[in-house]
This record gives sequence, structure tokens and C-alpha cells, in this order.
Amino acid sequence: MAAEVRGEWRGRRAAAETALYGPDGFYRRPEGPAGHFRTSVHASPLFAGAVARLLCRVDDALGGPDVLDFVDMAAGRGELVTGVLAALPAGVARRTRAYAVEVAGRPPHLDDRIEWRAEPPRGVTGLLFANEWLDNVPVEVAEVDDAGAARLVLVRADGVERLGEPVAGADAQWLARWWPLPAEEGLRAEIGRPRDLAWADAVTRVDRGLAVAVDYGHTADARPPFGTLTGFREGRETAPVPDGSCDITAHVALDACALPGARLLPQREALRALGINGARPPLTLASSDPAAYVRALASAGEAAELTAPGGLGDFGWLLQPAGVPDPLGPPD
Repeated sequence: MAAEVRGEWRGRRAAAETALYGPDGFYRRPEGPAGHFRTSVHASPLFAGAVARLLCRVDDALGGPDVLDFVDMAAGRGELVTGVLAALPAGVARRTRAYAVEVAGRPPHLDDRIEWRAEPPRGVTGLLFANEWLDNVPVEVAEVDDAGAARLVLVRADGVERLGEPVAGADAQWLARWWPLPAEEGLRAEIGRPRDLAWADAVTRVDRGLAVAVDYGHTADARPPFGTLTGFREGRETAPVPDGSCDITAHVALDACALPGARLLPQREALRALGINGARPPLTLASSDPAAYVRALASAGEAAELTAPGGLGDFGWLLQPAGVPDPLGPPD
């Protein structure tokens, strides 16, 4: 980051926007997100297989359109969209028009069938899937001062913080509705309004089909009292210093993002509905086909990681159908 802005005080949202997506931002680095943290996509190819099955369910709900769209939001280096195309039945794959949406440039050797874009297309008929996108939509942070007022947190490029003006306007309204802060000094909240707007815009891109956001998050009955803002670098959690050297992320208030008709459920439930349960293979297979048993055991371990309570299984899936029934079926 340029030296002239190192001492500038800015809101957390503006600082993160530059640090993540500016010309020298974290998400433009050549190693990509996978060089710094591990998502469900990187944990196992089972995840891409489950998303492929979800796309097939959307295809069925749409009646098998001539062109079936799959949009991978925050595509990293195209890992998910590549895995989904590989997992689709041949007939569905031939009709699938695949998009990868990412601020970084197109990776070399990416499948020619994948269109690389900076913005999602409009008029989608199919599935728009946003895995760990909303947590990287920058937001302001509010903190309660010694007089009980919620103030914006300002930050310099070296990570030093101070309190700014009281939260006002639409941000104050969002806090009052979705994350009211008691008048106790030091309590914090992340003001998720930009994420609500970003998700609402993404949903409008789907004419018919399904939009899904997958992220670590929280709901109104369990907001974290001191917020969740943090950083990641080379696989380790670190201070969220907005200098372009690390990811800057915060959990998502997914209930605030939800639009009418949406459904919110844990990842473990969503993946189980898509055939991933983590069950161990029968011991009899070890005797009859040892190689198959070892493969099945490895797959069960990966499935268990994707659905584990306290880990990836606790991620939220926000499903927003558009003109089709919920492809995962009615709630239990």
C-alpha cells in the first residue's frame, strides 16, 4: 500500500476494500485464496460433487432447459466450477454454461468452457453458488464507547484503530434491526448492510433457478458480543491489518441477508440431503475388496470433515429459489 495512505484513518469497510481488491490487493495475488486458507472446496472433491448434484436438481426443477447456467461466485482460481463440470453427467454438462466470477485475472489452463467474469451475468437460468463470498464483502465495524454510544471503528494501514463518529443513518437502522448493541463499553458489531445489498443484487441475476450463499455466520439469537473480524495468512489466523498482506474476513449475519422465500440451514444438513453423510463403509468390505474399503474410508473421512459440528458442518447455507420449488425439499 502506498506510503501516503499509511497514516490515513479510514473506516474498516474502505480499508478492507483497498486491501483485498485494490490494484495490489490480497485477492489479486498469484497464489490465490487456496494459498492462505482452506474452504470446503479445497477440503474434498465431494463438495463439488454435491454442488453438481444440486445443479442437476435445479435442472430437473427447470424441466431441462436447452442452456443450464452455473455461476461460481468468488471463484478463486476456478476450483469449484472445474470440479462441478467434471462431476456432472455428460448430458447435463453439454448443456451447462459455466461462469466464474472473480476480481483476479483468469488463471492459465482453465477449461475453455468456463467464462471468466468480474461481475455475475444477468438472466441466469440455473444455479448461482456463492461459497465464502459474503464474508469478504467489506463492512464497517461499530464499537460502544465509554458513554454507551456505538461509534465507527477507524483503522490505519498498519492495523492501529481508533473510534470515529457515531453510527448514523442506514447503518444505525441496520444495527437497531439486526444487531442491537447494549450500552456496554467495548462491545462490537459488524454492520452487514453491504452484504445484504450484495446478496440482493446477486439474487436478481437469477431469472429462474436457485441462488445459494454458503458462509460461516450467525443469526440474531447468537450474535458474537465482540464481533468476528479477523485475518488469515498462509493458513494461520492473524490480525486483520489492511495492508494487502492477509485476508480480512468477518462472519455473516445470514438471517439479515435472507429475502422472502429463503431457507437457511446448516451445511451438514444441506450436504446430507445431497448424499454426503460421512458414514463409515462396512467392515465386510475390507475382507471382500480391501482397496475399495480404503477408498471408501478416505471418502468417509472427507465427508465427516465437511459435515462436522464445530467446523465446516456449521457453515450456513442460504437458499433462495427463483420460480422453482426448493431443490432440497421442504424443511424437516
